[in-house]
Amino acid sequence: MDIEYATERVKIQCTSVKDATKLFGGNKTLVKSLFARINALQSAIVIKDIITLPTFRFHALKNKQNQNLEGYFAIDVKSRKEPWRIILQPLNNNKKPFEPCNIDEIARVVKIVEIKEVSKHYE
Repeated sequence: MDIEYATERVKIQCTSVKDATKLFGGNKTLVKSLFARINALQSAIVIKDIITLPTFRFHALKNKQNQNLEGYFAIDVKSRKEPWRIILQPLNNNKKPFEPCNIDEIARVVKIVEIKEVSKHYE
């Protein structure tokens, strides 16, 4: 699967050990987990390959604090116990968001995702 990044900052956080270490406050375990998740996304053929992995805990996001998060999903960086999530959006072959984004219908065809952020999304 191809990975796009919402910003250059997000791309650097997801590809640079130094920047990922800074993001996670020096926690090397989270850095390893982030890179493993990014590698898994790159190795997947379609997003269905990620959805079916229970350890990733792929889930839809709901709108909160005036943010429209429809069409965005999250996966755990390490585990459910850790607050860190990778926020991503499935894109079509033209690198545009699916509208509507019915993940059950498109999971077998999504070959591109955009990572919006890596954050403590629920805090």
